[in-house]
Amino acid sequence: MGQPVREYLLTLCVTVAVTYLLTGPVRKFAIAAGAMPEIRARDVHREPTPRLGGIAMFGGLCAGLLVASHLSSLKHVFETSNEPRALLSGAGLIWLLGVLDDKWGVDALVKLGGQMIAAGVMVLQGLTILWLPVPGVGTVALTPMQGTLLTVALVVITINAVNFVDGLDGLASGMVCLAAAAFFLYAYRLWYGHNVEAAAPATLFAAILMGMCLGFLPHNMHPARIFMGDSGSMLIGLVLAAGAISITGQVDPDLLGSFTGSEKATVQATVPIYIPLLLPLTIIAVPVADLLLAIVRRTWNGQSPFAADRGHLHHRLLEIGHSHSRAVLIMYFWSALIAFGTVAYSVNSAGGVLLLIVALSAVGLVLLLMPRFRPRAPRWAEHLVPPRYRRRKTAVAPASGEERPEGPEGSEKPGEALDEDREPVPAGLHGATAVGDRSRFRHVRDISGRR
Repeated sequence: MGQPVREYLLTLCVTVAVTYLLTGPVRKFAIAAGAMPEIRARDVHREPTPRLGGIAMFGGLCAGLLVASHLSSLKHVFETSNEPRALLSGAGLIWLLGVLDDKWGVDALVKLGGQMIAAGVMVLQGLTILWLPVPGVGTVALTPMQGTLLTVALVVITINAVNFVDGLDGLASGMVCLAAAAFFLYAYRLWYGHNVEAAAPATLFAAILMGMCLGFLPHNMHPARIFMGDSGSMLIGLVLAAGAISITGQVDPDLLGSFTGSEKATVQATVPIYIPLLLPLTIIAVPVADLLLAIVRRTWNGQSPFAADRGHLHHRLLEIGHSHSRAVLIMYFWSALIAFGTVAYSVNSAGGVLLLIVALSAVGLVLLLMPRFRPRAPRWAEHLVPPRYRRRKTAVAPASGEERPEGPEGSEKPGEALDEDREPVPAGLHGATAVGDRSRFRHVRDISGRR
């Protein structure tokens, strides 16, 4: 078992290295090609940032598949299955569509059609759902038409879920990386733990997907130097969907009956993650929830479901007071909790796992609502907590003799307001006249000769 682990680790490292090293040149190319759209009303970044990061991620995908095809324990995946070639074909189409959208913009319906075509290409090459393990019924064989429709729907939903959540620096790549890590653990357990050869392609897809995200993440963390764009978000969404389809729609539940006693017991034991429609939705539950809420919200307001707005979950985290970095970390936490919690429950459905998931969910809710509640520390402990949790100090105004606060809430010094992730701003420089006041303040500093 040690040999496959080393080969997966080598494939992961090569994918990370290629993606990371390609991102710098791709950034220069994106700037030269003018793939730097103007800042839109719904954007949270302040400066135009190049896109086309998906070019580097696609390079990492190709490098990972190439290396794996020459490794002794992984090359049989390419010899016995056509799924790696099916993945590369669909990924190439969706990547080209994303590059066109990042540079010139593509209509939403055209993108939807392209996503369906990419999914159809994978189906034609054998990457499709063949049967559904239904609890209490057993294995239900699907007709070619049913399998095709279900596969296309699953791919389109996953692609758009990842695309919708790509709104903050490092958010989509980090969340998909966590989902791929959880997915790898489950697929590897099926392959080497229960000797299910049909799980081998999905295990490889998950390892390569982790490498693509990890290699791009250092360039995409706040403040991002480059965005993955639709060429990257749709690409990693398709790879994640391909892995889910491979392991759930291709693995025969009869092969698992040997360690559960019967086919029906096998289906019931693995129901938390084994139904194809449920598996990818639990692995990327947060992006899918954001997708569904966006569709309901826009339809309710009389807008197109594809119309962009600032109502996504990450936008709401910023509105209630979280900083950019904290909002991303909170989304990471919930994604990891749902993905790894689902995998843990599939391995051991004991009550202890559920209690741990509930406890961590409570911690997540506290972190989520933290800006709503700002408890004040006692006087003796104020130097131990951030400024926002300190009590206001009062001072006597020289003219009226009335008591007034020395500075805005959370200020470290009288007359200064400390805004998170920003330098201290002198009092009176906030509001509509901030620009003019700042210019006068800078002029005074220049005259006095002090910097």
